[in-house]
Amino acid sequence: MPGDHAPAELLAAMSSLLLSVRDAPLRLESDGVDAVRSLQSDIVDQLSDYILPRLVQLDAPLLAVVGGSTGAGKSTLVNSIVGERVTESGVLRPTTRSPVLVHHPDDAEWFQPDRILPDLPRTTEVGNEKYALRLASTSRIPQGLAILDAPDVDSIDKGNRDLASQLLAAADLWLFVTSAARYADQVPWDYLRRAAERSTSVAVVLDRTSDEALVEVRGHLARMMTSRGLSDSPLFTVPESSLDPDGLLPREAVAPMVGWLGELAADPKARQMVVHRTLDGAVRQLVMHTHDVADAMEVQIEVSEALLRAAEGAYRSALEDVSEHYADGTLLRGRVLASWQEFVGTGELVSSVEEKVSRIRDRFVGGMTGKRTRSTEVVDAIETSLRTLLTEQAEATAEKVSRGWGASVAGRGVLVAKPALDRASQDFRVKAERMVHEWRQGVVELVRVEGADKRMTAKFLAFGVNGIAVALMIVMFSRDGDAEAAGGTASLGRKLLDAIFGQAVVSGLVDQAHADLEARSAALFDTELQRFLDLVDTPDSLKAHQAALRESARLAEYARHADFLNGETTS
Repeated sequence: MPGDHAPAELLAAMSSLLLSVRDAPLRLESDGVDAVRSLQSDIVDQLSDYILPRLVQLDAPLLAVVGGSTGAGKSTLVNSIVGERVTESGVLRPTTRSPVLVHHPDDAEWFQPDRILPDLPRTTEVGNEKYALRLASTSRIPQGLAILDAPDVDSIDKGNRDLASQLLAAADLWLFVTSAARYADQVPWDYLRRAAERSTSVAVVLDRTSDEALVEVRGHLARMMTSRGLSDSPLFTVPESSLDPDGLLPREAVAPMVGWLGELAADPKARQMVVHRTLDGAVRQLVMHTHDVADAMEVQIEVSEALLRAAEGAYRSALEDVSEHYADGTLLRGRVLASWQEFVGTGELVSSVEEKVSRIRDRFVGGMTGKRTRSTEVVDAIETSLRTLLTEQAEATAEKVSRGWGASVAGRGVLVAKPALDRASQDFRVKAERMVHEWRQGVVELVRVEGADKRMTAKFLAFGVNGIAVALMIVMFSRDGDAEAAGGTASLGRKLLDAIFGQAVVSGLVDQAHADLEARSAALFDTELQRFLDLVDTPDSLKAHQAALRESARLAEYARHADFLNGETTS
Protein backbone atom coordinates (compact mmCIF):
# COMPACT_ATOMS: atom_id res chain seq x y z
CA MET A 1 0.00 0.00 0.00
CA PRO A 2 1.31 3.53 -0.73
CA GLY A 3 2.70 5.41 2.22
CA ASP A 4 2.61 9.05 1.18
CA HIS A 5 2.49 11.20 4.32
CA ALA A 6 2.94 14.77 5.45
CA PRO A 7 6.30 16.15 6.68
CA ALA A 8 7.40 14.91 10.09
CA GLU A 9 7.39 18.41 11.57
CA LEU A 10 3.72 18.90 10.73
CA LEU A 11 2.79 15.44 12.03
CA ALA A 12 4.66 16.12 15.29
CA ALA A 13 3.02 19.53 15.66
CA MET A 14 -0.47 18.08 15.15
CA SER A 15 0.21 15.25 17.61
CA SER A 16 1.38 17.77 20.21
CA LEU A 17 -1.69 19.89 19.57
CA LEU A 18 -3.96 16.88 20.11
CA LEU A 19 -2.34 16.04 23.46
CA SER A 20 -2.38 19.65 24.66
CA VAL A 21 -6.05 20.18 23.84
CA ARG A 22 -7.14 16.77 25.07
CA ASP A 23 -5.40 17.24 28.44
CA ALA A 24 -6.53 20.82 29.05
CA PRO A 25 -8.63 20.71 32.25
CA LEU A 26 -11.96 22.53 32.05
CA ARG A 27 -13.52 20.93 35.11
CA LEU A 28 -14.75 24.05 36.92
CA GLU A 29 -18.25 25.26 36.12
CA SER A 30 -18.50 28.85 34.92
CA ASP A 31 -20.38 30.97 32.41
CA GLY A 32 -19.74 29.68 28.91
CA VAL A 33 -17.66 26.67 29.97
CA ASP A 34 -20.01 24.20 28.26
CA ALA A 35 -19.37 25.89 24.92
CA VAL A 36 -15.62 25.75 25.51
CA ARG A 37 -15.82 22.06 26.44
CA SER A 38 -17.75 21.42 23.25
CA LEU A 39 -15.10 23.30 21.29
CA GLN A 40 -12.38 21.27 23.00
CA SER A 41 -14.17 18.03 22.10
CA ASP A 42 -14.57 19.18 18.49
CA ILE A 43 -10.85 19.94 18.21
CA VAL A 44 -9.90 16.53 19.62
CA ASP A 45 -12.34 14.76 17.29
CA GLN A 46 -11.14 16.70 14.26
CA LEU A 47 -7.50 15.91 14.99
CA SER A 48 -7.97 12.23 15.84
CA ASP A 49 -10.71 11.43 13.32
CA TYR A 50 -9.45 13.33 10.32
CA ILE A 51 -6.34 15.49 10.41
CA LEU A 52 -3.80 13.04 11.82
CA PRO A 53 -5.09 9.98 9.90
CA ARG A 54 -5.18 12.02 6.70
CA LEU A 55 -1.70 13.50 7.23
CA VAL A 56 -0.35 9.96 7.64
CA GLN A 57 -2.26 8.77 4.52
CA LEU A 58 -2.31 11.62 2.06
CA ASP A 59 -2.87 9.21 -0.82
CA ALA A 60 -5.83 7.45 0.83
CA PRO A 61 -9.14 7.51 -1.06
CA LEU A 62 -11.03 10.78 -1.10
CA LEU A 63 -13.75 10.61 1.56
CA ALA A 64 -16.97 12.35 0.56
CA VAL A 65 -19.46 12.57 3.42
CA VAL A 66 -23.07 13.00 2.41
CA GLY A 67 -24.90 15.11 4.98
CA GLY A 68 -27.98 17.21 5.21
CA SER A 69 -31.46 17.68 6.64
CA THR A 70 -34.05 15.08 7.53
CA GLY A 71 -36.00 13.96 4.50
CA ALA A 72 -33.60 15.53 1.98
CA GLY A 73 -33.11 12.15 0.29
CA LYS A 74 -29.47 11.51 1.24
CA SER A 75 -29.65 7.72 1.34
CA THR A 76 -31.56 7.49 -1.94
CA LEU A 77 -29.00 9.82 -3.48
CA VAL A 78 -26.07 7.70 -2.23
CA ASN A 79 -27.66 4.51 -3.58
CA SER A 80 -28.34 6.21 -6.91
CA ILE A 81 -24.79 7.57 -7.23
CA VAL A 82 -23.34 4.13 -6.49
CA GLY A 83 -25.89 2.40 -8.71
CA GLU A 84 -27.07 -0.17 -6.18
CA ARG A 85 -28.79 -0.27 -2.81
CA VAL A 86 -25.99 0.07 -0.24
CA THR A 87 -27.76 2.06 2.50
CA GLU A 88 -31.27 2.03 3.91
CA SER A 89 -33.65 4.84 3.04
CA GLY A 90 -37.23 5.61 3.90
CA VAL A 91 -39.69 8.17 5.22
CA LEU A 92 -39.46 6.96 8.81
CA ARG A 93 -35.98 7.79 10.02
CA PRO A 94 -34.65 5.44 12.73
CA THR A 95 -33.45 7.05 15.94
CA THR A 96 -30.30 4.90 16.01
CA ARG A 97 -28.63 4.31 12.71
CA SER A 98 -25.21 3.13 11.62
CA PRO A 99 -23.52 5.40 9.09
CA VAL A 100 -22.56 3.56 5.92
CA LEU A 101 -19.20 3.96 4.20
CA VAL A 102 -19.15 2.73 0.59
CA HIS A 103 -15.77 1.96 -1.00
CA HIS A 104 -14.12 0.03 -3.80
CA PRO A 105 -12.96 -3.49 -2.76
CA ASP A 106 -9.32 -2.57 -3.51
CA ASP A 107 -9.54 0.34 -1.04
CA ALA A 108 -10.75 -1.77 1.91
CA GLU A 109 -7.47 -1.52 3.83
CA TRP A 110 -7.75 2.24 4.10
CA PHE A 111 -10.79 1.98 6.34
CA GLN A 112 -9.58 -0.45 8.96
CA PRO A 113 -10.27 0.54 12.62
CA ASP A 114 -6.82 2.03 13.20
CA ARG A 115 -7.24 4.50 10.36
CA ILE A 116 -10.00 7.03 9.70
CA LEU A 117 -12.54 7.47 12.55
CA PRO A 118 -10.59 5.09 14.82
CA ASP A 119 -13.06 5.26 17.72
CA LEU A 120 -15.96 3.93 15.61
CA PRO A 121 -16.26 0.13 15.62
CA ARG A 122 -16.64 -1.51 12.20
CA THR A 123 -19.34 -3.83 10.94
CA THR A 124 -20.40 -5.29 7.61
CA GLU A 125 -23.90 -6.32 8.74
CA VAL A 126 -26.74 -4.81 6.74
CA GLY A 127 -29.36 -3.12 8.91
CA ASN A 128 -27.06 -3.06 11.93
CA GLU A 129 -28.58 -0.88 14.64
CA LYS A 130 -25.52 -0.66 16.85
CA TYR A 131 -23.23 2.33 17.14
CA ALA A 132 -20.81 1.33 14.39
CA LEU A 133 -19.51 2.29 10.98
CA ARG A 134 -20.91 -0.12 8.39
CA LEU A 135 -18.48 -0.83 5.56
CA ALA A 136 -20.04 -1.60 2.20
CA SER A 137 -17.73 -2.77 -0.58
CA THR A 138 -18.74 -2.51 -4.22
CA SER A 139 -16.90 -2.31 -7.52
CA ARG A 140 -19.53 0.14 -8.78
CA ILE A 141 -17.72 2.96 -7.00
CA PRO A 142 -14.39 4.04 -8.53
CA GLN A 143 -11.17 3.27 -6.74
CA GLY A 144 -9.80 6.31 -4.93
CA LEU A 145 -13.24 7.50 -3.76
CA ALA A 146 -15.34 6.58 -0.71
CA ILE A 147 -18.83 7.87 0.08
CA LEU A 148 -20.15 7.99 3.63
CA ASP A 149 -23.90 8.34 4.28
CA ALA A 150 -24.16 10.29 7.57
CA PRO A 151 -27.14 10.72 9.92
CA ASP A 152 -29.32 13.81 9.62
CA VAL A 153 -27.76 17.00 10.95
CA ASP A 154 -31.14 17.98 12.42
CA SER A 155 -32.11 14.53 13.70
CA ILE A 156 -34.45 14.34 16.68
CA ASP A 157 -31.83 12.12 18.31
CA LYS A 158 -28.90 14.00 19.86
CA GLY A 159 -26.58 11.05 19.36
CA ASN A 160 -27.29 11.12 15.65
CA ARG A 161 -26.72 14.88 15.46
CA ASP A 162 -23.40 14.54 17.28
CA LEU A 163 -22.36 11.66 15.02
CA ALA A 164 -23.27 13.67 11.93
CA SER A 165 -21.06 16.52 13.13
CA GLN A 166 -18.20 14.13 13.83
CA LEU A 167 -18.46 12.49 10.41
CA LEU A 168 -18.66 15.77 8.52
CA ALA A 169 -15.57 16.95 10.38
CA ALA A 170 -13.75 13.82 9.14
CA ALA A 171 -14.54 14.48 5.47
CA ASP A 172 -12.26 15.59 2.66
CA LEU A 173 -15.35 16.69 0.79
CA TRP A 174 -18.91 17.48 1.82
CA LEU A 175 -21.77 16.48 -0.41
CA PHE A 176 -24.41 18.52 1.34
CA VAL A 177 -27.97 17.59 0.41
CA THR A 178 -31.01 19.80 0.83
CA SER A 179 -34.41 20.17 -0.82
CA ALA A 180 -36.73 22.86 -2.07
CA ALA A 181 -38.65 22.61 1.18
CA ARG A 182 -35.59 22.69 3.49
CA TYR A 183 -32.83 24.65 1.74
CA ALA A 184 -33.36 27.82 3.81
CA ASP A 185 -33.40 26.03 7.20
CA GLN A 186 -30.98 27.42 9.78
CA VAL A 187 -29.33 24.17 10.92
CA PRO A 188 -27.90 23.15 7.51
CA TRP A 189 -26.59 26.66 6.96
CA ASP A 190 -24.86 26.61 10.34
CA TYR A 191 -22.93 23.58 9.06
CA LEU A 192 -22.21 25.19 5.71
CA ARG A 193 -20.98 28.34 7.45
CA ARG A 194 -18.50 26.24 9.42
CA ALA A 195 -17.40 24.56 6.20
CA ALA A 196 -16.73 27.95 4.62
CA GLU A 197 -14.83 29.17 7.70
CA ARG A 198 -12.39 26.27 7.53
CA SER A 199 -12.21 26.15 3.70
CA THR A 200 -13.72 22.68 3.50
CA SER A 201 -14.38 21.47 -0.03
CA VAL A 202 -18.16 21.43 -0.44
CA ALA A 203 -20.62 20.48 -3.16
CA VAL A 204 -24.29 21.30 -2.54
CA VAL A 205 -27.07 19.12 -3.93
CA LEU A 206 -30.57 20.54 -4.36
CA ASP A 207 -32.66 17.39 -4.26
CA ARG A 208 -36.34 16.61 -4.78
CA THR A 209 -37.22 19.83 -6.58
CA SER A 210 -40.10 20.11 -9.01
CA ASP A 211 -39.52 21.43 -12.53
CA GLU A 212 -41.70 24.46 -11.79
CA ALA A 213 -39.64 25.51 -8.76
CA LEU A 214 -36.24 24.42 -9.98
CA VAL A 215 -35.09 27.67 -11.62
CA GLU A 216 -36.31 29.94 -8.82
CA VAL A 217 -35.06 27.80 -5.95
CA ARG A 218 -31.72 27.11 -7.59
CA GLY A 219 -31.18 30.83 -8.18
CA HIS A 220 -32.03 31.70 -4.59
CA LEU A 221 -29.84 28.91 -3.23
CA ALA A 222 -26.92 30.02 -5.41
CA ARG A 223 -27.22 33.57 -4.07
CA MET A 224 -27.29 32.27 -0.51
CA MET A 225 -24.16 30.23 -1.17
CA THR A 226 -22.35 33.25 -2.61
CA SER A 227 -23.27 35.46 0.34
CA ARG A 228 -21.94 32.80 2.72
CA GLY A 229 -18.56 32.25 1.12
CA LEU A 230 -19.44 29.20 -0.98
CA SER A 231 -19.46 30.78 -4.43
CA ASP A 232 -16.77 28.34 -5.66
CA SER A 233 -18.69 25.26 -4.51
CA PRO A 234 -20.45 23.19 -7.18
CA LEU A 235 -24.26 23.21 -7.04
CA PHE A 236 -26.05 20.15 -8.41
CA THR A 237 -29.80 19.84 -8.86
CA VAL A 238 -31.79 16.63 -8.80
CA PRO A 239 -35.35 17.02 -10.10
CA GLU A 240 -38.26 15.27 -8.45
CA SER A 241 -38.26 11.83 -10.08
CA SER A 242 -39.90 8.45 -9.75
CA LEU A 243 -37.72 5.68 -8.32
CA ASP A 244 -37.09 2.39 -10.08
CA PRO A 245 -37.95 -0.95 -8.42
CA ASP A 246 -34.62 -0.89 -6.56
CA GLY A 247 -35.40 2.52 -5.10
CA LEU A 248 -32.89 4.34 -7.29
CA LEU A 249 -33.20 7.64 -9.12
CA PRO A 250 -32.92 7.67 -12.92
CA ARG A 251 -29.29 7.54 -13.95
CA GLU A 252 -29.54 10.84 -15.84
CA ALA A 253 -30.74 12.60 -12.69
CA VAL A 254 -27.43 11.95 -10.93
CA ALA A 255 -25.15 11.75 -13.96
CA PRO A 256 -23.51 15.20 -13.37
CA MET A 257 -22.56 14.23 -9.80
CA VAL A 258 -21.35 10.78 -10.81
CA GLY A 259 -19.19 12.32 -13.51
CA TRP A 260 -17.76 14.97 -11.21
CA LEU A 261 -16.93 12.46 -8.46
CA GLY A 262 -15.48 10.06 -11.01
CA GLU A 263 -13.15 12.75 -12.37
CA LEU A 264 -11.94 13.52 -8.85
CA ALA A 265 -11.31 9.85 -8.16
CA ALA A 266 -9.38 9.40 -11.42
CA ASP A 267 -7.22 12.51 -11.10
CA PRO A 268 -4.58 12.26 -8.33
CA LYS A 269 -3.74 15.96 -8.63
CA ALA A 270 -7.38 16.99 -8.31
CA ARG A 271 -7.81 14.72 -5.29
CA GLN A 272 -4.67 16.18 -3.76
CA MET A 273 -5.96 19.72 -4.25
CA VAL A 274 -9.22 18.86 -2.47
CA VAL A 275 -7.41 17.11 0.37
CA HIS A 276 -4.82 19.86 0.82
CA ARG A 277 -7.41 22.61 0.78
CA THR A 278 -9.60 20.91 3.37
CA LEU A 279 -6.64 19.92 5.55
CA ASP A 280 -5.07 23.35 5.47
CA GLY A 281 -8.34 25.04 6.33
CA ALA A 282 -8.97 22.57 9.14
CA VAL A 283 -5.51 23.11 10.65
CA ARG A 284 -5.82 26.87 10.35
CA GLN A 285 -9.16 26.88 12.12
CA LEU A 286 -8.02 24.47 14.84
CA VAL A 287 -5.07 26.72 15.63
CA MET A 288 -7.46 29.62 16.16
CA HIS A 289 -9.84 27.51 18.22
CA THR A 290 -6.96 26.26 20.36
CA HIS A 291 -6.16 29.86 21.22
CA ASP A 292 -9.84 30.29 22.09
CA VAL A 293 -9.61 27.37 24.53
CA ALA A 294 -6.42 28.82 26.01
CA ASP A 295 -8.10 32.20 26.46
CA ALA A 296 -11.10 30.55 28.13
CA MET A 297 -8.79 28.95 30.69
CA GLU A 298 -8.33 32.40 32.22
CA VAL A 299 -11.74 31.94 33.80
CA GLN A 300 -10.72 28.50 35.10
CA ILE A 301 -7.65 30.07 36.67
CA GLU A 302 -9.67 32.84 38.30
CA VAL A 303 -12.27 30.42 39.66
CA SER A 304 -9.56 28.07 40.94
CA GLU A 305 -7.80 30.94 42.70
CA ALA A 306 -11.04 32.05 44.34
CA LEU A 307 -11.97 28.58 45.58
CA LEU A 308 -8.51 27.74 46.87
CA ARG A 309 -8.12 31.16 48.45
CA ALA A 310 -11.38 30.65 50.36
CA ALA A 311 -10.38 27.17 51.56
CA GLU A 312 -6.81 28.07 52.48
CA GLY A 313 -7.94 31.25 54.21
CA ALA A 314 -10.50 29.41 56.31
CA TYR A 315 -8.02 26.77 57.49
CA ARG A 316 -5.32 29.38 58.08
CA SER A 317 -7.74 31.36 60.24
CA ALA A 318 -8.72 28.20 62.12
CA LEU A 319 -5.08 27.40 62.81
CA GLU A 320 -4.46 30.93 64.07
CA ASP A 321 -7.42 30.62 66.45
CA VAL A 322 -6.15 27.29 67.71
CA SER A 323 -2.66 28.69 68.21
CA GLU A 324 -4.05 31.57 70.28
CA HIS A 325 -5.96 29.12 72.47
CA TYR A 326 -2.71 27.25 73.08
CA ALA A 327 -1.28 30.24 74.98
CA ASP A 328 -4.10 32.53 76.22
CA GLY A 329 -5.29 30.45 79.16
CA THR A 330 -8.44 29.22 77.40
CA LEU A 331 -7.49 25.59 77.94
CA LEU A 332 -6.89 26.08 81.69
CA ARG A 333 -10.53 25.61 82.58
CA GLY A 334 -12.86 22.94 83.81
CA ARG A 335 -11.33 19.54 84.26
CA VAL A 336 -7.79 20.77 83.42
CA LEU A 337 -7.97 23.43 86.16
CA ALA A 338 -9.44 21.06 88.74
CA SER A 339 -6.88 18.33 88.01
CA TRP A 340 -3.97 20.78 88.13
CA GLN A 341 -5.11 22.36 91.39
CA GLU A 342 -5.52 18.97 92.96
CA PHE A 343 -2.07 18.05 91.75
CA VAL A 344 -0.18 21.01 93.22
CA GLY A 345 -2.29 21.34 96.40
CA THR A 346 -2.84 25.09 96.35
CA GLY A 347 -3.92 25.32 99.98
CA GLU A 348 -0.44 24.44 101.24
CA LEU A 349 1.57 26.97 99.25
CA VAL A 350 3.83 29.38 101.11
CA SER A 351 5.34 32.66 100.03
CA SER A 352 8.93 31.56 99.70
CA VAL A 353 9.75 30.29 96.21
CA GLU A 354 12.39 27.94 97.60
CA GLU A 355 9.99 26.52 100.13
CA LYS A 356 7.32 26.16 97.44
CA VAL A 357 9.77 24.33 95.23
CA SER A 358 10.74 22.03 98.08
CA ARG A 359 7.17 21.25 98.98
CA ILE A 360 6.10 20.69 95.35
CA ARG A 361 9.11 18.49 94.77
CA ASP A 362 8.08 16.47 97.80
CA ARG A 363 4.63 16.16 96.28
CA PHE A 364 6.12 14.93 93.00
CA VAL A 365 8.20 12.23 94.68
CA GLY A 366 6.60 11.64 98.04
CA GLY A 367 3.45 9.74 97.14
CA MET A 368 4.42 7.38 94.36
CA THR A 369 0.89 6.15 93.76
CA GLY A 370 -1.28 9.15 94.60
CA LYS A 371 0.66 12.07 93.18
CA ARG A 372 1.85 10.35 90.01
CA THR A 373 -1.71 9.27 89.38
CA ARG A 374 -2.82 12.87 89.71
CA SER A 375 -0.21 13.95 87.15
CA THR A 376 -1.70 11.40 84.79
CA GLU A 377 -5.14 12.88 85.47
CA VAL A 378 -3.85 16.33 84.50
CA VAL A 379 -2.34 14.92 81.33
CA ASP A 380 -5.59 13.16 80.43
CA ALA A 381 -7.52 16.37 81.00
CA ILE A 382 -5.11 18.34 78.83
CA GLU A 383 -5.24 15.80 76.00
CA THR A 384 -9.05 15.71 76.12
CA SER A 385 -9.24 19.50 76.05
CA LEU A 386 -6.85 19.75 73.11
CA ARG A 387 -8.68 17.02 71.22
CA THR A 388 -11.99 18.77 71.72
CA LEU A 389 -10.59 22.12 70.59
CA LEU A 390 -9.07 20.64 67.42
CA THR A 391 -12.19 18.65 66.53
CA GLU A 392 -14.53 21.59 67.02
CA GLN A 393 -12.33 23.80 64.84
CA ALA A 394 -12.04 21.12 62.15
CA GLU A 395 -15.81 20.60 62.03
CA ALA A 396 -16.55 24.33 61.95
CA THR A 397 -13.95 25.02 59.27
CA ALA A 398 -15.12 22.20 57.00
CA GLU A 399 -18.68 23.52 57.27
CA LYS A 400 -17.49 27.09 56.60
CA VAL A 401 -15.55 26.15 53.44
CA SER A 402 -18.38 23.97 52.12
CA ARG A 403 -20.88 26.76 52.69
CA GLY A 404 -18.59 29.26 50.96
CA TRP A 405 -17.95 26.99 47.97
CA GLY A 406 -21.64 26.15 47.77
CA ALA A 407 -22.42 29.83 47.18
CA SER A 408 -20.86 29.65 43.69
CA VAL A 409 -21.71 27.58 40.63
CA ALA A 410 -18.15 26.31 40.40
CA GLY A 411 -18.00 25.36 44.07
CA ARG A 412 -21.31 23.52 43.94
CA GLY A 413 -20.12 21.61 40.91
CA VAL A 414 -16.98 20.52 42.74
CA LEU A 415 -18.81 19.54 45.94
CA VAL A 416 -21.21 17.25 44.08
CA ALA A 417 -18.45 14.65 43.94
CA LYS A 418 -17.72 14.94 47.69
CA PRO A 419 -20.96 15.69 49.55
CA ALA A 420 -19.47 14.86 52.99
CA LEU A 421 -16.90 17.66 52.95
CA ASP A 422 -19.02 19.83 55.24
CA ARG A 423 -17.77 17.67 58.11
CA ALA A 424 -14.29 16.87 59.32
CA SER A 425 -12.89 13.64 57.92
CA GLN A 426 -14.21 10.50 59.57
CA ASP A 427 -10.89 9.61 61.18
CA PHE A 428 -10.09 13.14 62.32
CA ARG A 429 -10.74 12.40 66.03
CA VAL A 430 -8.40 9.42 65.89
CA LYS A 431 -5.69 11.44 64.15
CA ALA A 432 -6.14 14.32 66.60
CA GLU A 433 -5.86 11.94 69.57
CA ARG A 434 -2.67 10.44 68.17
CA MET A 435 -1.20 13.85 67.41
CA VAL A 436 -1.89 15.23 70.90
CA HIS A 437 -0.47 12.12 72.57
CA GLU A 438 2.70 12.32 70.49
CA TRP A 439 3.05 16.01 71.34
CA ARG A 440 2.73 15.25 75.06
CA GLN A 441 5.43 12.60 74.73
CA GLY A 442 7.57 15.22 73.00
CA VAL A 443 7.15 17.58 75.94
CA VAL A 444 8.20 14.84 78.35
CA GLU A 445 11.27 14.21 76.22
CA LEU A 446 12.12 17.94 76.26
CA VAL A 447 12.08 17.89 80.06
CA ARG A 448 14.02 14.65 80.19
CA VAL A 449 16.78 15.98 77.93
CA GLU A 450 17.03 19.31 79.72
CA GLY A 451 16.87 17.58 83.13
CA ALA A 452 19.91 15.51 82.34
CA ASP A 453 21.98 18.47 83.44
CA LYS A 454 24.36 17.63 86.25
CA ARG A 455 22.56 20.08 88.53
CA MET A 456 19.66 17.65 88.82
CA THR A 457 19.78 14.69 91.15
CA ALA A 458 19.03 11.32 89.61
CA LYS A 459 16.28 10.71 92.14
CA PHE A 460 14.48 13.98 91.33
CA LEU A 461 14.58 13.32 87.59
CA ALA A 462 13.48 9.72 88.01
CA PHE A 463 10.34 10.66 89.90
CA GLY A 464 9.69 14.20 88.77
CA VAL A 465 9.99 14.28 85.00
CA ASN A 466 6.29 13.66 84.31
CA GLY A 467 5.22 16.19 86.90
CA ILE A 468 7.66 18.79 85.54
CA ALA A 469 6.32 18.13 82.01
CA VAL A 470 2.78 18.79 83.28
CA ALA A 471 3.93 22.07 84.81
CA LEU A 472 5.57 23.04 81.53
CA MET A 473 2.29 22.39 79.64
CA ILE A 474 0.32 24.49 82.14
CA VAL A 475 2.82 27.35 81.86
CA MET A 476 2.69 27.15 78.06
CA PHE A 477 -1.12 27.29 77.98
CA SER A 478 -1.05 30.48 80.09
CA ARG A 479 1.94 32.10 78.39
CA ASP A 480 0.03 34.96 76.77
CA GLY A 481 -2.87 35.05 79.23
CA ASP A 482 -3.47 36.15 82.79
CA ALA A 483 -0.41 35.69 84.97
CA GLU A 484 -2.70 34.34 87.68
CA ALA A 485 -4.39 31.86 85.33
CA ALA A 486 -5.76 28.67 86.85
CA GLY A 487 -6.26 30.27 90.19
CA GLY A 488 -2.64 31.37 90.47
CA THR A 489 -1.28 27.89 90.19
CA ALA A 490 -0.02 28.51 86.63
CA SER A 491 2.18 31.26 88.08
CA LEU A 492 3.38 28.82 90.67
CA GLY A 493 4.25 26.33 87.95
CA ARG A 494 6.43 28.97 86.29
CA LYS A 495 8.23 29.75 89.55
CA LEU A 496 8.83 26.07 90.07
CA LEU A 497 10.29 25.62 86.60
CA ASP A 498 12.39 28.79 86.92
CA ALA A 499 13.89 27.46 90.13
CA ILE A 500 14.74 24.14 88.52
CA PHE A 501 15.98 25.25 85.07
CA GLY A 502 16.40 29.01 85.17
CA GLN A 503 14.16 31.63 83.49
CA ALA A 504 15.91 31.62 80.10
CA VAL A 505 15.79 27.83 79.79
CA VAL A 506 12.14 27.70 80.82
CA SER A 507 11.20 30.34 78.24
CA GLY A 508 12.97 28.29 75.59
CA LEU A 509 11.21 25.11 76.65
CA VAL A 510 7.84 26.85 76.56
CA ASP A 511 8.56 28.19 73.07
CA GLN A 512 9.66 24.78 71.85
CA ALA A 513 6.60 23.06 73.23
CA HIS A 514 4.30 25.68 71.72
CA ALA A 515 6.04 25.59 68.33
CA ASP A 516 5.89 21.79 68.28
CA LEU A 517 2.17 21.80 69.03
CA GLU A 518 1.58 24.45 66.34
CA ALA A 519 3.54 22.44 63.76
CA ARG A 520 1.68 19.23 64.53
CA SER A 521 -1.65 21.05 64.41
CA ALA A 522 -0.74 22.63 61.08
CA ALA A 523 0.06 19.20 59.63
CA LEU A 524 -3.24 17.85 60.96
CA PHE A 525 -5.23 20.72 59.45
CA ASP A 526 -3.31 20.43 56.20
CA THR A 527 -4.75 16.96 55.71
CA GLU A 528 -8.23 18.42 56.18
CA LEU A 529 -7.55 21.25 53.75
CA GLN A 530 -6.10 18.83 51.22
CA ARG A 531 -9.51 17.20 50.85
CA PHE A 532 -10.68 20.44 49.24
CA LEU A 533 -7.48 21.15 47.33
CA ASP A 534 -7.59 17.71 45.70
CA LEU A 535 -10.87 18.63 44.01
CA VAL A 536 -9.56 21.68 42.18
CA ASP A 537 -6.79 22.09 39.63
CA THR A 538 -4.27 24.58 40.99
CA PRO A 539 -3.80 27.92 39.23
CA ASP A 540 -0.19 27.00 38.47
CA SER A 541 -1.18 23.73 36.79
CA LEU A 542 -3.89 25.52 34.81
CA LYS A 543 -1.42 28.17 33.71
CA ALA A 544 0.98 25.42 32.60
CA HIS A 545 -1.77 23.81 30.51
CA GLN A 546 -2.67 27.20 29.10
CA ALA A 547 0.93 27.85 28.09
CA ALA A 548 1.16 24.38 26.52
CA LEU A 549 -1.96 25.09 24.46
CA ARG A 550 -0.58 28.34 23.13
CA GLU A 551 2.81 26.84 22.37
CA SER A 552 1.26 23.86 20.56
CA ALA A 553 -0.94 26.21 18.53
CA ARG A 554 2.09 28.32 17.63
CA LEU A 555 4.10 25.31 16.50
CA ALA A 556 1.15 23.96 14.51
CA GLU A 557 0.73 27.25 12.67
CA TYR A 558 4.44 27.45 11.99
CA ALA A 559 4.51 23.88 10.63
CA ARG A 560 1.46 24.58 8.46
CA HIS A 561 3.18 27.52 6.80
CA ALA A 562 6.62 25.92 6.62
CA ASP A 563 5.57 22.59 5.15
CA PHE A 564 2.03 22.03 4.17
CA LEU A 565 1.30 25.13 2.11
CA ASN A 566 4.30 24.24 -0.02
CA GLY A 567 2.66 20.92 -0.84
CA GLU A 568 5.55 18.91 0.59
CA THR A 569 5.03 15.22 1.35
CA THR A 570 7.31 12.40 2.36
CA SER A 571 7.10 8.91 0.94
